[in-house]
Amino acid sequence: MSITAQSLAGKRIESLLDENSFVEIGGMVTARSTDFNMQQKETPSDGVITGYGVIDGNLVYVYSQDASVLNGTLGEMHAKKITRLYEMALKTGAPVIGLIDCAGIRLQEATDALNGFGEIYMQQTLASGVVPQIAAVFGTCGGGLAVVPGLADFTFMEDSKAKLFVNAPNAIEGNEVSKCNSASAKFQAEEAGNVDVAADEAEIFARIRQLVTLLPANNEDDASFEECMDDLNRVCADLGSVEYSAPYILSSISDENVFFETKASYAKDMVTGFIRLNGMTVGAAANNDVELTARGAQKAAEFIQFCDAFNIPVLSITNVKGYKANMCTERNIAKAMAKLTYAFANATVPKVNVIAGAAYGSAYVSMNSKALGADMVYAWTGAQIGMMDPKMAAKIMYADADAATLKEKAEAYAALQASADAAARRGYVDSIIDPQDTRKYVIGAFEMLFTKRESRPDKKHGTV
Repeated sequence: MSITAQSLAGKRIESLLDENSFVEIGGMVTARSTDFNMQQKETPSDGVITGYGVIDGNLVYVYSQDASVLNGTLGEMHAKKITRLYEMALKTGAPVIGLIDCAGIRLQEATDALNGFGEIYMQQTLASGVVPQIAAVFGTCGGGLAVVPGLADFTFMEDSKAKLFVNAPNAIEGNEVSKCNSASAKFQAEEAGNVDVAADEAEIFARIRQLVTLLPANNEDDASFEECMDDLNRVCADLGSVEYSAPYILSSISDENVFFETKASYAKDMVTGFIRLNGMTVGAAANNDVELTARGAQKAAEFIQFCDAFNIPVLSITNVKGYKANMCTERNIAKAMAKLTYAFANATVPKVNVIAGAAYGSAYVSMNSKALGADMVYAWTGAQIGMMDPKMAAKIMYADADAATLKEKAEAYAALQASADAAARRGYVDSIIDPQDTRKYVIGAFEMLFTKRESRPDKKHGTV
């Protein structure tokens, strides 16, 4: 390691990677601008350490910004080092991890620095869907630099000192930082949905390491496996008896209960994350509330698109009766549900759906139903699948009937049009299973689907 790597930026790299695995690239690069007497200032590594190393034996490329150099500003050569790192990552097919701590653009280099921003954006765009991109914000990440974690696949944020913003809190009309700290990890994780994990530095490094071991190195890699020591036929005895909880279901059926949840603090009606089934990484999207929000639908759609891009199979756990009825949801729900529908329908990876409770109306259809191309659909015994709650359907169809008649008609509707049995008879459900057997059924389905190939109409890309 170069002497530059002994800075805080270098120590962060050491904390992230396997011991003694980091190899620095471009350690001798410095700023080349001479405007405003820049030549008189020391700019070791031009404020960013770049190189490669391994995480649990997996090759990764890393850049770490050094806030001690010119207050952590980004200039021309700083940007070139990052873009060259991306070029190397694309050639070799390995993830890029950015450790961000930067005060913003270097005013002395102005247009050269702005061009550098654009070159970073371009490389991130080219890398999107080819290699995983992870950003971790430890200090300031403001203005144009906020686009960098936005273009990444996963964003981590230190929960006490880090700042992520386009406009600083005090620059927002009618706001100041004590009223709403919109640059804080709490706001970005809970309200903006821009952050997957907010934690202290040590926890961030541990979680990034876990994530890297779950992800493929690139979009053509099928090596995101590890040997499974868990019983493939393990019975999850309490799944059907405990109160419904999507995180609990996913962790229960996963090998060794591994579950990496993404955006856990945002849109809690929808749970997304990675589990392992027979050693294989599977992306999961699960309803955690019977009323779906626009934020939840958008969160799931983006996650499914990532999984499809990197050939990660998708498991959905469906338990939904409709949409949240409030003005915030109503403003965005139609488009958000269109995105969710598109994401499931457009994905060509193996897709398995488990209906674990209610599955009503168009919300059910959009949750990886057979109509959208789910390869296998299972329903727990007692699951309800149909247009709406049978009691509500009876009231609509027999508006003038007495209570006894409504009860009779609701029971008939439940049996004929709102049960897992009725859906299975029509081919919309492949098997009705006991909740405790969920693990072995989904493992079997994904094993069967391992060689799935599916062609689609020839087009450049969709527009949803």
